[in-house]
Amino acid sequence: MSKSMRIAVLPGDGTGPEVVNEALKVLEAVSKIEGFTYSTESFDFGGDRYLASGYIIEQSDIDNLRSNFDAILLGAVGHPGVKPGILEKGLLLRLRFALDQYINLRPVKLYPGVECPLKDKGPEDIDFDVIRENTEDLYCGNGGIMRMGTAQEVSTQEMIATRFGAERCLRYAFEFCRRKKAEGRGRGRLTLVHKTNVLTFCGDTWFRAFEEIGQADYPDIERDYNHIDAACMWFVKNPEFYDTIVVPNMFGDIITDLGAMIQGGMGIAAGGNLNPDPGGTSMYEPIGGSAPKYTGKGVINPLAAIGALAMLLEHSGQVQAGRRVEEAIKKTTPQLKSMSAGRMGHSTSEVGDLVCGQL
Repeated sequence: MSKSMRIAVLPGDGTGPEVVNEALKVLEAVSKIEGFTYSTESFDFGGDRYLASGYIIEQSDIDNLRSNFDAILLGAVGHPGVKPGILEKGLLLRLRFALDQYINLRPVKLYPGVECPLKDKGPEDIDFDVIRENTEDLYCGNGGIMRMGTAQEVSTQEMIATRFGAERCLRYAFEFCRRKKAEGRGRGRLTLVHKTNVLTFCGDTWFRAFEEIGQADYPDIERDYNHIDAACMWFVKNPEFYDTIVVPNMFGDIITDLGAMIQGGMGIAAGGNLNPDPGGTSMYEPIGGSAPKYTGKGVINPLAAIGALAMLLEHSGQVQAGRRVEEAIKKTTPQLKSMSAGRMGHSTSEVGDLVCGQL
């Protein structure tokens, strides 16, 4: 018998606890069908804890997550009483860096029945994956402000790219693309997105690594390159072109939000912050915010959180369970009037029940 999966639950702020509750409801149902066991422990990291104590998360908490849990399920981060950036940097970025979650995986899939803002595009046109490097680039925080508050104020923010960081992300992307092709889910095309014509140092490190690794170790994978601005245009004009995309941190942050909109909005978009190395602890989340204006109303869409659960299961050894949950989501989306909060035609809890009924 396989060991019981240990999941740390971070409900977070705003509507985060509501969508996490529905994901946990689906987890309980699918575990009975697939016959695996799990345990969960909830933590109060978020805005309320910060306002009450002045602490967001401590090193002992991070050590506990690393040592005692197989995966983390996150609800949402963002509190109207906390200045923007404090929780995001103090919790999300700190966990990504401390747990070395160097891959951000974002499936961009248009599910049946979901309205797409792109004319004449359907589920067969929007089905690709974005692999974003998650621990370098502008997010490293290198820089500062000199002469603050004066007319001579100078601000710097450094873009950091190491060969080590680029290469491990690229190798993950090549392997991911190869696996998709072998399973019949992809065409074996990997697109690097950067801005090599302007960012001639960081871009060159990424492009040379991409070409050298691809030529030497992945001749079966077609290599493609887009400038970031061109990728944004093609996301809108011809999203069906893409199979797997690999991108550095800042540009990845931008295009994954664009990807979320063409797949129907934040209510359906899930993501994973992965440490794919043996023993690594990964964190899965709906990519939308905490939506405080909807808190407690029971109208927020939980499908992104349920999708994050599907990713958690698939990447934590319960592949069949994860894919069963995703198939249940596909069967649920045609029953909803909209993916937007308050317009689904069902309450938050009812949407969770619909997914459970489709498992």
